[in-house]
Amino acid sequence: MAGDQGLSMTDKALVLFSGGQDSTVSLAWALERFDHVETVGFDYGQKHRVELDVRPNVLQALRSAFPAWAKKLGEDHIVEIGALGQMSDTALTRDVAIRFEANGLPNTFVPGRNLLFLTFAAAIAYRRDVRRLILGVCETDYSGYPDCRDDTMKAMQVALNLGMDSRFVVETPLMWIDKAEAWRMAERLGGAALVDIVRQETHSCYHGDREHLHDWGYGCGECPACRLRAEGYRRYRAGG
Repeated sequence: MAGDQGLSMTDKALVLFSGGQDSTVSLAWALERFDHVETVGFDYGQKHRVELDVRPNVLQALRSAFPAWAKKLGEDHIVEIGALGQMSDTALTRDVAIRFEANGLPNTFVPGRNLLFLTFAAAIAYRRDVRRLILGVCETDYSGYPDCRDDTMKAMQVALNLGMDSRFVVETPLMWIDKAEAWRMAERLGGAALVDIVRQETHSCYHGDREHLHDWGYGCGECPACRLRAEGYRRYRAGG
């Protein structure tokens, strides 16, 4: 692996990086802790595919604003999982209105998404001699997705280690914090510069809106992802 000769597996991390707020803060968290950090994104036919388009911009902004982090940033991987979108009848993969289903989950839930993401990420990490898998899921401010729960992440860690005879560590730095605290974490990690990158470069809106810029970032302002992000930013700015 060019650029990280001699590093042990524990010095390296692979961040599941969508281009959104949570994965960007998680990436910054990893860059503060590990000597070599790679990223992976997934194209599964999502309607808000603009998140894939902003990923290179976020990475470049991080390199420009934080030279010490730039030295640690390694290869960026993109994995195409079109079959996931083809078999998923959700508001993120079909042109349907966002609503809650009879089971209490929003129809933005893509069944199996994080399970597949972690499996593919682990396969890349195995080949790249990387032990740490980092992703920005949480149980605090979320939409009730079962594949974002701490129990799911722990179970996946066990399954990956058994199935690949390895010792992966699944890290979830945002698991127990809300969106306001995620903004605060960004400020602690990178000051106003990182907060501005999260605001201006990342994307969370389910509708892929990059036309309307709010104080908390781009988005429609109405979808669940925008509302969570906006409310978190409001509480962060208010100090609550």
